Order: sequence, then structure tokens, then C-alpha cells
Amino acid sequence: MKEVPESATDKLVIYQIYTRLFGNTNTTNKTNGSLYENGCGKFNDINTKALEALKQFGISHVWFTGIIEHATMTDYTAYGIAKDNPLVVKGIAGSPYAIKDYYDVDPDLAEDVENRMQEFENLIERTHKNGLQVIIDFVPNHVARNYLSDTKPAGVADFGFDDDKTLHFAADNNFYYIPDQPLIIPADVHPPVEVTEPYYEYPAKATGNDVFWANPGINDWFETVKLNYGVDYLNHRATHFSPIPSTWLKMREILFFWAAKGIDGFRCDMAEMVPKEFWGWVIPEVKQRFPEVIFIAEIYNPGAYGSYIFEGKFDYLYDKVGLYDSLRRLIEGHGNANDITRVWQQESGHFSNRMLRFLENHDEHRIASRFFAGNASRAFPAMLVSATLHTGPVMLYFGQELGVNPQGQEGFSGDDGRTTIFDYWGVPEFQNWVNNHKYDGGRLSAEQKKIRQFYEDLLQLVNDSDAVKYGHFYDLQYVNSGGLSRNYNGNKIFSYLRFTDKQKLLFICNFDLENSYSTSINIPQGALEMMQIDTNSHCTFTGVFGNKQVLKNVVPYKIDVEIGKNSVLIFEITQ
Repeated sequence: MKEVPESATDKLVIYQIYTRLFGNTNTTNKTNGSLYENGCGKFNDINTKALEALKQFGISHVWFTGIIEHATMTDYTAYGIAKDNPLVVKGIAGSPYAIKDYYDVDPDLAEDVENRMQEFENLIERTHKNGLQVIIDFVPNHVARNYLSDTKPAGVADFGFDDDKTLHFAADNNFYYIPDQPLIIPADVHPPVEVTEPYYEYPAKATGNDVFWANPGINDWFETVKLNYGVDYLNHRATHFSPIPSTWLKMREILFFWAAKGIDGFRCDMAEMVPKEFWGWVIPEVKQRFPEVIFIAEIYNPGAYGSYIFEGKFDYLYDKVGLYDSLRRLIEGHGNANDITRVWQQESGHFSNRMLRFLENHDEHRIASRFFAGNASRAFPAMLVSATLHTGPVMLYFGQELGVNPQGQEGFSGDDGRTTIFDYWGVPEFQNWVNNHKYDGGRLSAEQKKIRQFYEDLLQLVNDSDAVKYGHFYDLQYVNSGGLSRNYNGNKIFSYLRFTDKQKLLFICNFDLENSYSTSINIPQGALEMMQIDTNSHCTFTGVFGNKQVLKNVVPYKIDVEIGKNSVLIFEITQ
């Protein structure tokens, strides 16, 4: 049975698991190594011990990434799965976003390939029994070039089955075509396995990242095909949404299929490349049958945030271009803390509870890598802000809490500071926590234990704090920056309040990597009135989250603090 929360909150704590890597204890790590050389994590590796550990850590939702069957260079023809041409596959294992069959799961993840769907259904049940909810990817914008469902339900036609391939665009076509032209694979494509035959596609289909010509480049999503939702891109983006296009109807059935298996939420890949009108139609359709299912949009255009929430009906949106980018600059030592104010004022202030905050996911550099901070602890103040700025959800990527630092070339994506999503691989730092599937951290180093303890303490604060889960937000920059408070460096310090009737918290974050500050924090009359604090009497500021200080304010409301470099102070305010 699913665990029902005591009271509704948007403060979800999502843990993204890259399923292929999570339980893999193989340490070979050969560049471009095969499944049999480098190993692969399985559904069954995510056992009760693992899920109990995540629940105890403070997680509420697990995003299992790479579940749906995708194109691969691994041969599964013995199981009735068509072989993929390596010229249109990225990496030995393949990209989890080049979907090959929307109605099947990745055979890599099953111990018994023929029983793969049952193994996934068992994982769903196991996850729910441990009080966690399940999120998977929904990839609506593109499919693998050789999409072919061999497990689709009776009566379901494959994408493109009824297309008129003589037309560039037709409202009921599932794909876009380049008539009378064959696809030309980029010349720089050199698969790490033997290519036994050329890849032939005629007429060429448009490529996933909106490439409407027959010769995509090496940096395009050449392994994927763009799906047609009724938008004629080469005719001024003219829309044809009535009658409802074929692609809309097929995608609705796919969402019904997975929701019926007990999926609690969908992280929708590149949601803004699919028209918001589709989302505004399909999300209510799904919620009519499965009212508790949530939808999260991967989106990078702040100008479209409001429309994808209010017209597209999404529950939550990525906050990458706003908060992530602002915090990343601060972590790297060249940002400005006042950018955090700009994010909520100009981008998401009136729907901040709908913004999903994070510092790592499968697309971004690992914090500890040389491409980002070079040290996991440098991100502690930024992670605290991500988790506590507003009441919206927060997300961690597996191994973030252990300082995972990819080094060297893993396969297709090279040496890029990311954990590969294209290849079979073992993650050494994470394997220390997995500890031969004991999931007890038995081999963690002292530094790893320190990093994990920070995240454990942070998630405890998030889950236990009434102010963080439900509270109002009040930005204190405007009464402290620009010389208004003694030694307050508004470029490097960010302070704010979170409060409910039950709890009032003051947060002070110093992003300066070199300097500590002896400074003052002003709290204005308006904030005091909102918190229902009597301005004629003193308050006590009691340190929490490792802060043992107990301070009294001076009137007018101001406290003097000492804050170390790259650190945070949190005070609970009582009167």
C-alpha cells in the first residue's frame, strides 16, 4: 500500500536514481566496455535495504531514470527484441532518451529478461511498501530512429504506421519527413562496435532537436526522430489541434498504461519542445483516472514557465535557468547573491512552490568534478538554499550526497564531469555506500561520511521544519545590502526568513569562498508584523542546524553575527 502523507505539501524530496548504475558493483570500468565486461545494475538490486535507507535518509519520491526500453548496442535478439544499428545509438548501452518501445522496460535492468516487466512491477510494489513514491521518465518529444514496439497492447498501432511519407507535414502523421531524401548519418559517427551494415532511412525523418533536414550534425540528437503534435514548423509553426492529432491520442494511452502500473509521477523530458496545448489536454485526462499522479516538466525557458503551469497544467517545473544557474555561479566563486532575489522577483515569485530545485541531475556536471566546484562541500550553502528557499520540491542525484567525481573517459560522452548515461559503468564513490548491496555506507571514507551527514541533516531540517515545508518567504536583501547593514556584503551573503504560526526561521548564507564576516542582520517592521512579533519586546534567536549560538536582538530588530566563509547560520526566532 502507498503511504498517505499526513498533510499535503509541495516539499517533495526527490532522489534521482540512474537505474542502470545504482546497484552495479562491478569495478572493471573499461572505456566502452560491454554489459558483460562492466556490469549493469538491476531492478532487483534496489532491494528493501536500499529503499529503507533512502526513506530513512529523508526521501519521499524516487525517480527511476532509464526505465522504458531504449535503443542499445547490446544484442537482445535471443529474446525477440530487434537489434539496433550502432550508427544510430549513442554509447554501448544507449541513451535512455532514445525510446525504442514505450510499452516495455529496458532488458538490461532485468535478471530474467523474459520476466523484465514483472521485475519492474515488483520494484514499484517494493518502493511503495517502504513508504516511497515512484517517478519515471515520460519522453514525449522524440523516439529512437528504429522505434518498434513488440509489446504494445492489442489494437495499438506503432508511431508512423499510418503516416503519409510523401508529405513533410500532415496533421495526423506521427513524424515529420524530408520527402525524396535519405537520411545522412553524420560523418563523425564512429561506433565502438563493428558496423555490419549501413543504416538506411528513406525518406529521412526530422531529427529530435527540431532538425528538419536530412543531414543532422554530430551534436544534434541524430539518433532520435521528432514526433509531430500537429505543429507545422516549416509553415510559421501553424497549429492543427482539432481534431485531436494521432500523436496526442497515442501518448495519452502510453501515460494511462504506466499510471495503471502504480506510477506516482512523470518527469517529462524536454516538455517545452511539445506544445503546451497538448499538456493542457493530456494532464487533466490522466488525472481524471489517476488524480494523485504528478507531472514535472523539464523546461529551460523562464518566459514559458507561467504558461506551462497555468495552461499546460504541470504540477512542477525545473528551476535550472533561474536558481540553479545563479547558485552555480556563486559556488564557482564569480556569482552575485542578489541574483537569488532576481529569480523569485522576475521569474517564479508567485508560483515558487511549483519550482523543482536541484544542484545535480544526469544532465549537469557533478559538483565535485573539476568542471564545476572541484569539492562537494563548496556547494553546502547553495544546497541549503535550494532546499529551503520556498515550499517547492527539492531533488538530489544519486551519489551527490557522497561527492561523486567522475574522472576519465567512460564512453560516448568522454571525460566531461558527468556520470555517463550512455554506457555500462560502476560509480566507485557510490559503490562504497552500496557496500555489496548492504546499502549501509560501510566503505565510505571520512570525507564521504562528512558530506553525507550534511545532506542527512539538511533533509531532516526540510522534513521536520514547519516553516520550510509550509511557510512564507521573506527576502532580507533589500534592508541589508548596499551598506544598510554593517559589513553585509550583499554580493556574497544572502539572508531570508521562512515562517508559519508555529515556527519562524532566519537563514544567513555566506557564499564567499575566501572571507568570513562579522556583520549585522536587520529585520524590517513589515516582516515582524507578518510574523506577528511584538516589536516592543526582545526576541531570542536560537541556532539550529549545527549552530549553537543563542542571541538576543537589539532594538530596532537587528542581530550581530559572525559567519564563516562558505557557511550558513540558521536561527529559530521565539518571543
